[in-house]
Amino acid sequence: MNTKRTPPSMTHEELIAKMLENKNVRYEHERLENEGEFKLLDEILAARKSAGLTHEQIAKRMGTRKSAVVRLENALISGKDTLSLGALKKYANAVGKKVEVHLV
Repeated sequence: MNTKRTPPSMTHEELIAKMLENKNVRYEHERLENEGEFKLLDEILAARKSAGLTHEQIAKRMGTRKSAVVRLENALISGKDTLSLGALKKYANAVGKKVEVHLV
């Protein structure tokens, strides 16, 4: 099996630029960006990093399993899974944050 691998010397920005050369990837990226999903994902990941917590630690605080925490984060990346407001509130509480919803 011949699989292409990204050279380890590529920076994150270079990798993104390379992926965005594909018109389908670029379309989906723009769609998610316009819907604000990347902003929410950035906030969630920043909150986890700021709290210094692992997926396992967040799961324990939420009263769930690590796989549920990973699915919650992945729901924002893939757009395929649904993300419940209740789960998002539990996640926010676990990392010492709260959820505010605004319609603009």
